[in-house]
Amino acid sequence: MSKSEQASMVATVAPARVAGLALARPPLRWRLSPWWWRLLALPCLMLLISFIAFAALHLTPSDPATVSLRVNMVVPTPEAQALVAQELGLDRPFLIRYADWLQRAVQLDLGYSYLSRRPVLAEFRRALPPTLYLAAVTLLFIVVLALLGAMLCVLGRRTWVDALVRGVVFFLTALPSYWVGLLLIWLLAVRLDWFPVSGMRSPSAVVLPALCLSLAYFGVYLRLLRGSMLAQFNQAYVLYARARGLSERRILVNHILRNALHTAITALSMSIPKLIAGTVVIESIFAWPGIGRLCIEAVFGRDYPMIQAYILLMALLFLTFNFLVEGLQQRLDPRLRHG
Repeated sequence: MSKSEQASMVATVAPARVAGLALARPPLRWRLSPWWWRLLALPCLMLLISFIAFAALHLTPSDPATVSLRVNMVVPTPEAQALVAQELGLDRPFLIRYADWLQRAVQLDLGYSYLSRRPVLAEFRRALPPTLYLAAVTLLFIVVLALLGAMLCVLGRRTWVDALVRGVVFFLTALPSYWVGLLLIWLLAVRLDWFPVSGMRSPSAVVLPALCLSLAYFGVYLRLLRGSMLAQFNQAYVLYARARGLSERRILVNHILRNALHTAITALSMSIPKLIAGTVVIESIFAWPGIGRLCIEAVFGRDYPMIQAYILLMALLFLTFNFLVEGLQQRLDPRLRHG
């Protein structure tokens, strides 16, 4: 057999083998992406958190009926306790009470506050806008302080400027928030009279609580942004930009900072629910009428419906932002999408 005949035979048999293998190959199973699995896991996690919150508060030594009577200045007699227990449904089995509470919670009926006798959802609607306003201003402070500090550290790398900025940031981050808040009130509000002491009586009243809250967070993002920017200096595109004759300041702002912001934006997005949940102490110090102060009043007053709603809200915020940030990471980095 000649070489030409052998080549034609191979050319004829090879596609047939490939087709046979393709036909014999088992079909791929339909499967969900990790993004969809995380989306399906959100209701399950919320259900678990709701059960833990309901069980933990109802297994405390304090009787909710007695607490409800005492916070409303009523003597807890056995007759009154039995009447309130029947009104709150405490005379029914635990699982039935949980199922009833969960059904009403899905319908946004979170019960009534023991302290104010108002719907819990109405109390949260009143307290949520001040907390969101405080968190937004704090986030702005964090971004500005972290960017300025990271730029100073990178421009003065391996000099005393870098060491000084990192030392000041380490010192400010180590200070307790409540002590910093009291110090700011004494210095900037009482002695210098630059800002109001407490409340929301003027637009400048948000400066002190936002500044106090930002000092506890901006150091983390400054170090993260500084480390990411310093790691970019060894990349090939930086050497190419220098070969083109671009100045160090232009390379830093237009190229290094832009590429280093991906990690910082992802970490900063996860800090938004932390800011909302971390306003408890600051709102109490500055008498800020937000969710944090509402939670403190509920804890001291043993307002169980309010505490349960606060736990659910914080869990929903953390899970939602975690889910959105993971989706953002996959959009910014295709390696995570196909990994």
